Amino acid sequence: MKRKIRMGMVGGGPGAFIGDVHRMAARLDGMIELVCGAFSSHPDKNRAAGNSLFLPESRCYDTFEEMFEKEKSLPEGERMDFVSITTPNHLHAPIALKALQNGFHVVCEKPMTLTVEEAEALAAEVERSGLLFCLTHNYTAYPMIRTAGQMIRAGELGSIRRIMVEYPQGWLADAVTPDNIQGSWRTNPVTSGVSCCMGDIGSHSENLAEFITGLKISELCANIKSFVPGRLLDDDGDVLLKFDNGAIGSLSASQIAVGEENALKIRVYGTKAAIEWNQQTPESLVIKYNDRPMQIMRRNWAGAGGRWSRLPAGHPEGFIEAFGNLYRDMALAIDARMQGVEYKTEFPTVHDGLRGVRFIHAVVASKGQWIKL
Repeated sequence: MKRKIRMGMVGGGPGAFIGDVHRMAARLDGMIELVCGAFSSHPDKNRAAGNSLFLPESRCYDTFEEMFEKEKSLPEGERMDFVSITTPNHLHAPIALKALQNGFHVVCEKPMTLTVEEAEALAAEVERSGLLFCLTHNYTAYPMIRTAGQMIRAGELGSIRRIMVEYPQGWLADAVTPDNIQGSWRTNPVTSGVSCCMGDIGSHSENLAEFITGLKISELCANIKSFVPGRLLDDDGDVLLKFDNGAIGSLSASQIAVGEENALKIRVYGTKAAIEWNQQTPESLVIKYNDRPMQIMRRNWAGAGGRWSRLPAGHPEGFIEAFGNLYRDMALAIDARMQGVEYKTEFPTVHDGLRGVRFIHAVVASKGQWIKL
């Protein structure tokens, strides 16, 4: 790389957990620098965020529209290369679309849009523009998930028959108080869309199942529910799955599972072997057989996960490092574009985002009936 890749950010102001995660992840490999932002729709919070990040006042914008317009007018050696979108769900589509129309690559939080129509329009714009679009399904970038995907594609599990993925949390087990910023917008249909639980963590589960196996969900049958009185969106649900190779599976997601933190787990069963991975112990990949003892593969420099690792074995890597892998891939992809060379990206794309939005809407529409995806 001849220079650092320049990043702008929309959202991620004071009190926004995920914005800090994205900024830390982008800095991990020293390839990316934050040069501008529109961090909040509240001017005081926006300026406070810019000051805390040591940005010049001229690069801290009141709106994303202003940011894209003014950044585009800067010399090529100064303007941002891509924007990171870390806002609530309802703002993803208009910001991403405007960024692409102004010539900027995009990193976007999930779910990509609120509606299927918005997702289709965004996918069409990415195809038209030829720009890069990374959707931050960060669980796909854990070293042992990448290792598991390689094993499956190499045929080490045989033909895949069953995929089981679950994601229980307990943080929304009670009514959301006004000071709970994260809970407030996620349980509000205006800002979250048609789903809370399935949109927030069910979409992670769907994406992980497809990413790790290389298969696509062809049909689903869902049962979702809101347990907390007065809550307008789902906080729990189960989905039966059919995959395009004939495999079957299940997806369970809950945000009212009292005592659970982020217990995302995936199990994949083939004709030769099975694998199991748990997000809360991400350094280990369990491999099971019928004809030999179970194995536990640990991340290490010698092989497992080494390509996507930064630290020696025994020094745990996790959530932020997985985000960092997506940002590193984006930086290398942008640099390759600037150098005019080929580079094969590994991050989830706008097409994964479109599948995710279709999945969410199919789950909500299912009501116990099978729906094609």
